[in-house]
Amino acid sequence: MELDVNVTFGPIAPFMNDATVEEIWINSPERVFIARNGRSELTNLLLTQEEVRNIVERSLMWSGRRLDLSHPFVDARLPDGSRLHVAIPEITAAHWAVNIRKHLLKSLSINDLVNRSVMSQEIGTALIHSVQAGLNILVCGGTQAGKTTVLNALAGAVPRSERVITIEEVFELTPQLPDVVQMQTRSANLQGEGAIPLRRLIKESLRMRPSRIIVGEVREAEALDLLIALNSGLPGMGTLHANSPRDAIVKLQTLPLLAGENISHKFIAPTVASAIDLIVHATLDSTGVRRINEVAAVTGRYENDRAEIEMLWKWDGAQYIRGVGSLPQPERFAKIGAPLGSWWHK
Repeated sequence: MELDVNVTFGPIAPFMNDATVEEIWINSPERVFIARNGRSELTNLLLTQEEVRNIVERSLMWSGRRLDLSHPFVDARLPDGSRLHVAIPEITAAHWAVNIRKHLLKSLSINDLVNRSVMSQEIGTALIHSVQAGLNILVCGGTQAGKTTVLNALAGAVPRSERVITIEEVFELTPQLPDVVQMQTRSANLQGEGAIPLRRLIKESLRMRPSRIIVGEVREAEALDLLIALNSGLPGMGTLHANSPRDAIVKLQTLPLLAGENISHKFIAPTVASAIDLIVHATLDSTGVRRINEVAAVTGRYENDRAEIEMLWKWDGAQYIRGVGSLPQPERFAKIGAPLGSWWHK
């Protein structure tokens, strides 16, 4: 059974059918916004509270997730790949707050992103070889910067012989690979039981013979489980909200502390330094242009309980500037038949 956009979304169906609309959000029945090309605009659409509720209820029928006073938030994936988030009073002040993030750019490769000027050809080549070599890559950036799009593109460069496990709060990744298992979290039931968090999924994934794991977004204490998995020699990738590669390192060293009082900075710093190889920073500028703003390498060294990074490329507003850093793990590139000396030029 397929999603009938007109039936499910009713008055906002024209926006769902409009390929130029990236996201729709409802602050109140009288204030409906959309985003085009990274820019938001207030529409002239006026809804009723009943219409807003009907849109949400019809959408949730596809997800199996629930929304009520005991669970005033819901995050769900729709059959077309769009992501629905809803918050209701008393969490919100007066009205249901609805966000629908459409997935317009599906299955883009790294070369596709190069052709769209999201990154340079040099960066694209380096990222493809880095994925094939099994480097651990963290994609960071703000909301709507394109982190998931970049992560999907990186996943597309994974060798087709590998078994990949993806772990997400809500299904968003669409890796075009033959051997993939996708898992998502689950909320608690009415009795407050049965919740399955990201931490549990990461641990379970390690029992599934993965060649590589991909975590959609690292938000909390699951950062510890991811770092331990990557530090054991299992290649992986993930995303993180951060304003720069340096901020990403700081956050990645802070989130594991949420796992318990027995976790210290002295343990986390060397773990991060050895578990992460590259950090890719994506941005959305004031004109709505998405771009890879910076690529940094984690050197493997740490000082004053802080993992060190070196800039590889940074966008200066007109072009990419090369930094002093080098790609880590050169022996891995040699193993895949792409020794750094044959294509990497400082």
